[in-house]
Amino acid sequence: MLPLISRLHREHNAVTSVYGRLLVGVTDIEIIKAHRYARRIDEKELALDETLPILRELVEMDLGTASIDLGRLAKEFKYSDEKDLRAFLDAQLADVIGTSSELDARDVVLYGFGRIGRLLARILIAREAMYGGVRLRAVVVRKKGDIDIIKRASLLRRDSVHGAFNGTITVDEEKEIIWANGTPIQMIYANDPAEIDYTAYGINNAIVVDNTGVWRDREGLSQHLQAKGVDRVLLTAPGKGDIPNIVYGINEDMIGDERILSAASCTTNGITPVLKVINDRYGVKHGHVETVHAYTNDQNLADNFHKGDRRGRAAGLNMVLTETGAAKAVSKALPEFEGKLTGNAIRVPTPDVSMAVLNLDLEKDVEKDEVNTFLRRVSTHSNLRQQLDYI
Repeated sequence: MLPLISRLHREHNAVTSVYGRLLVGVTDIEIIKAHRYARRIDEKELALDETLPILRELVEMDLGTASIDLGRLAKEFKYSDEKDLRAFLDAQLADVIGTSSELDARDVVLYGFGRIGRLLARILIAREAMYGGVRLRAVVVRKKGDIDIIKRASLLRRDSVHGAFNGTITVDEEKEIIWANGTPIQMIYANDPAEIDYTAYGINNAIVVDNTGVWRDREGLSQHLQAKGVDRVLLTAPGKGDIPNIVYGINEDMIGDERILSAASCTTNGITPVLKVINDRYGVKHGHVETVHAYTNDQNLADNFHKGDRRGRAAGLNMVLTETGAAKAVSKALPEFEGKLTGNAIRVPTPDVSMAVLNLDLEKDVEKDEVNTFLRRVSTHSNLRQQLDYI
């Protein structure tokens, strides 16, 4: 199955899954576990010999970009009156048959190379290796010493939380290039984003991903657009003012020709899809979100002065009550939530992940089992199945 899944991804940009469990870039054991997961949905494991024939047919079809759920297709074919598998797939995938086209390569520049920047680099490098479409061309930082590039390559190579980089990393100190799995990443040292000439490095029409958090308003982020070779700017934090906060799966239709965008925050991306489906089904009068969040680089390792009210306490030893902008940011993606949500955060001594607890007052009376059944179905049979999971 692995070669067929990879071929679909590589040649057609088709992503396969089993009830939302992605099959691309995983091991054979993970594929088996994804098939076992089907029992949570249908109360019966999905057999490999039910999905393998589907994969064999799919690789022979003229498919375009698509997200294909093998679990759903296998179940629907099993109970379909159509006994010819190819005819069934032709009908089910009619919208994407004959739409294949090569993705135009798009240059991407990371402005900043901290925790978020390095994780983005890993994702972009892996994505380019799988099927192209995006190319990580450069990283922009302020130089900190003669062996700056060596230290940054080391941080990319090994992450204390996410482990070792999946591949090889070498450094060309003379040309200031980090080579990651054969991908050359130009290190650009600069203090002013507006003065960089990206075209001098062969970079054109680029998306600059600002992951520094230094600028979050339109005026500050517009500096990137003054640089030669830049087309758009993406902020990896909630934007201020009139900058669109995009939560993928919810409001990406707002992107249009907008040149400055925000990808919102981790908590906003986590809670907005859930809030949308709950509001669409039951209606939300008002609510409160409390996020229990891993500590971040902004906090102190040992007790010391901090401009925040409580963040001066040692991050590894304290639960720190603080604010979160997630409640307010939700209304930028879902305007119907304007003024309906309040929120707070508790920073806790864990290095990664967070948990959001939603306390909602609904317009309709509901039972626990009803809500759980609804969310389980949405996580596997809706356009948000890649955003929502149910465990």
